[in-house]
Amino acid sequence: MNKIHGTSILKNSKIKLKEIIRKNGLYDVSVSVLVKTLTPEEAIGKPGRRDFPIIIGKERVIEAKVLTARAHAFTDSPGEFVGRLSEILDLPLSSNKERAIYIAAMNAVLKYLNVAEKTVHCKDEDPEQCAKEIASHILKRWGKVKVGLIGLNPAIAEMLTKTFGKENVTITDLDKQNINSLKFGVKIRDGNEMTEELIKQSGVIIVTGTTLVNGTFDYLINCIWNYKKEYLIYGVTGAGICELMGLNRICPYGRNE
Repeated sequence: MNKIHGTSILKNSKIKLKEIIRKNGLYDVSVSVLVKTLTPEEAIGKPGRRDFPIIIGKERVIEAKVLTARAHAFTDSPGEFVGRLSEILDLPLSSNKERAIYIAAMNAVLKYLNVAEKTVHCKDEDPEQCAKEIASHILKRWGKVKVGLIGLNPAIAEMLTKTFGKENVTITDLDKQNINSLKFGVKIRDGNEMTEELIKQSGVIIVTGTTLVNGTFDYLINCIWNYKKEYLIYGVTGAGICELMGLNRICPYGRNE
């Protein structure tokens, strides 16, 4: 398994992104980066199920535009930014809002340069199909393992329990309304207290890309590496950083728009 030296994945990614921008002549050029908050319908369409965090108002998707490229990132602290890529590189990344803007902009830059793909969120029934493909991928690659899901995605959680059995699925989340609730026969555990235990007892870990925004990713990935576990980061948020930093990503229905 690849390991990234340093205390912060995001800070290390910024070093690489800065060099890419410099090499492509974008650093000193005025580049417009637009980040806007999307409505749930704009971001995810109208899926049959209505329990996705974005639909019930827990998260929002922000959209960055760099030249002809578009890219998304999930966040609970949406904000807008208009400026230059050099200003994006100067963001201290000390808040969820700053991290979300940086990640969305990075995704758009790398999409424009054809380094990253699937940077726009899927819509309508795609999230359901995505969950099926993720569960199927794990089963084919690693067999009937114990699976840990970090960050409750209801479609993925349901398919994991159907595929591997509820006794083989552990889920943690940071939303207080989810903690200790029962979802598909699995009790949701407190991500602040039980994530290391989830990693220890699981063979494969599925991690939401939102952890890159909320500041928990460094702890998670180091814990995964320390226990020598297999892992997948799912969704559009991690598109760019997974490419830059050699991290394992899965996003079956992300769009290239």
